[in-house]
Amino acid sequence: MQINTTQIISMTEANQNFSRAAKIAERNGSAVIFKNNRPKYLLVNLTDNSVLELTDDEKIDIVAKRILDKHRNAFKELAK
Repeated sequence: MQINTTQIISMTEANQNFSRAAKIAERNGSAVIFKNNRPKYLLVNLTDNSVLELTDDEKIDIVAKRILDKHRNAFKELAK
């Protein structure tokens, strides 16, 4: 993966100004967050990036799974 310098943001700046990191990802498809002067994290714009080619149904499935996992005990209680 080649990193364009316009995609780079430091960990400190990403923590203090996440909206800037999100705008970089929006504009370039992804943003690379550097920690200790090394690439550490990749922030990906899911709607435009081919790194993760997901259909809308797959995206919904991912969100539904997260909600189910987070609230599993409540769903079990409701199922009784």
